[in-house]
Amino acid sequence: MNTASHNPYALRGTLIDCDAVAGTAVGNETLRVIEDGALIIEGGRVTARGPAADVLTGDRAHLPVHDYSGRWLLPGFIDSHIHYPQTDIIASFGSQLLEWLERYTFPAEASFADPDVARETADFFLQELFRNGTTSANVLGTVHAHSADAIFEAARRQGMRLIAGKVMMDRNCPEAIQDTPESGYRDSRELLERWHGVDRLRYAITPRFAPTSSDEQLRRTAELAREFPDAYLHTHLAENRNEVAWVSELFPWARSYMDVYDQYGLVRERSVFAHCIYLDDADRRRMADTGAAIAFSPTSNTFLGSGLLEYRDARATGIRVGLATDVGGGSSFSMFRTASEAYKVSCLNGTPLSAASLLHLATRGSAEALDIADRVGSLDADKEADIIVVDPAATPLTARRTAPATLEESLFALLMLGDDRHIETTYVGGRIVHERN
Repeated sequence: MNTASHNPYALRGTLIDCDAVAGTAVGNETLRVIEDGALIIEGGRVTARGPAADVLTGDRAHLPVHDYSGRWLLPGFIDSHIHYPQTDIIASFGSQLLEWLERYTFPAEASFADPDVARETADFFLQELFRNGTTSANVLGTVHAHSADAIFEAARRQGMRLIAGKVMMDRNCPEAIQDTPESGYRDSRELLERWHGVDRLRYAITPRFAPTSSDEQLRRTAELAREFPDAYLHTHLAENRNEVAWVSELFPWARSYMDVYDQYGLVRERSVFAHCIYLDDADRRRMADTGAAIAFSPTSNTFLGSGLLEYRDARATGIRVGLATDVGGGSSFSMFRTASEAYKVSCLNGTPLSAASLLHLATRGSAEALDIADRVGSLDADKEADIIVVDPAATPLTARRTAPATLEESLFALLMLGDDRHIETTYVGGRIVHERN
């Protein structure tokens, strides 16, 4: 584990990633495939890519080669919205969103009052991400400031690109996990100053969702966002019909749920809103105009019975959209499983997504949503070397299903059938952080 990345080396296998999308319409995504390709990795970055016969020549002919012939080299998956404190309540039975929070989420997050719980969970959580091929993530902590410290410390040890923040909530939740407008502002500011921009880490100002923040807390959140314009804003929006109705009661002056955040200046570049199922045209136009992004969470939305995101409508409006597991409302850490559920949601909406669209959503699309596409999300030269080795023949069924098919057909089948067994190796910043036993 954690193989040193300082000396240059080569990765060889079938290179698969997605081209940048021309325009905003879904379906413009195209796969870029090099059947026998090579990447040169040096100093944690990709310095060259191309056919192996062209890349592994001259001085490079003598480099060490990690030979993955017969396997696929993909950009690491990027999870645009996930709760690390909910690791231990994944796949909990029953209830829609608001009842689920009361029954499972809030008690689980209360246990993070113990810093040891936060540290142990953070380490397990990252290993679970790596085992599933996820190399970057946008992560919520708990109301406890040390929950953010724990996940940042764990990610820094692994050299991971991670966005995270402590949750802010001062009402409509158990007293044990409440902060105040002042303490939420103070703790978040201290965490921002401690972690934002350190190595590959970035901070997200994180009000849980509008119902758990008072007007005063949202005002203080907005103050913090103005003071740190390059920080992220990460929260939930329009996930559940009952939640939307509750917001209209709590904020009767707002035109819509999204308008609550907008009136406080929280809809902007690097604002990432999870779910966004129940938006109207005006909401979508405003998000597109401001550069805000959506974290599409299909396994969570179906598991909790929340609804179906109109992904194509969001993209057609010009909104950047990333894929998200939303563990623990989401029922799997696997981006294969999550992509499979995204396909089912798209079918229910009458607009099925192709293999290229799904891979784009889990890699370059999520990178664009998180404003990190200049660093990760593809196998381009000068990108950070977050790369996964995928074995399409890892199970008898997928070996049988993918062998006679074209590569695009094989990729689609694996996106439907794949899981952690198909992740052979995970590289983060050019270092091996996971190898399949």
